Amino acid sequence: MAAGRRILDKKAVDACMDRLARDILKKSRSLDDLAIIGIRRRGVPIAERVAERIKELEGQTPRTGALDITLYRDDLTLVAAQPVVSKTEIDYPVEGLRVVLCDDVLFTGRTVRAAMDALLAIGRPARIELAVLVDRGFRELPVEANYVAERVDTTLNQVIKVHLAEIDGEDFVEVLTTEEKVK
Repeated sequence: MAAGRRILDKKAVDACMDRLARDILKKSRSLDDLAIIGIRRRGVPIAERVAERIKELEGQTPRTGALDITLYRDDLTLVAAQPVVSKTEIDYPVEGLRVVLCDDVLFTGRTVRAAMDALLAIGRPARIELAVLVDRGFRELPVEANYVAERVDTTLNQVIKVHLAEIDGEDFVEVLTTEEKVK
């Protein structure tokens, strides 16, 4: 695959994680009712890093978790004949909690819709909020993030690709054209 245009390097990604943590804390009266849940795949390390930043700032780690949305996707038949279902890892009741869902890129809003359906199948939080590393626009559903680290203007033939050390070996964000993505 051809290299895209890097828009965030490791230092900028770190700053984005700090920004998300601080913004979430600004709206927190207490960490006792807060849960930071990552949408599989890249939302999970984002949630874990944000929770770690909150611990560094407040001395307390909020609840964390990982949410698999595979079976809640509206394009499941387009993804694969045998989609791979990962494990949802939320070992506490979500009832009454303020849940912040974390994801890497907000685009059409369909992933967030699937995540809300998957979360509501587990229980009924008091509130669901959304934190994203990058908002690139072009919604198909009426979904907006409560916390956005970076807004990036794109065209429909571009893709935002987030690379995280936990999955990809290093941290950076790049913009690819559709042609580059296919290669």
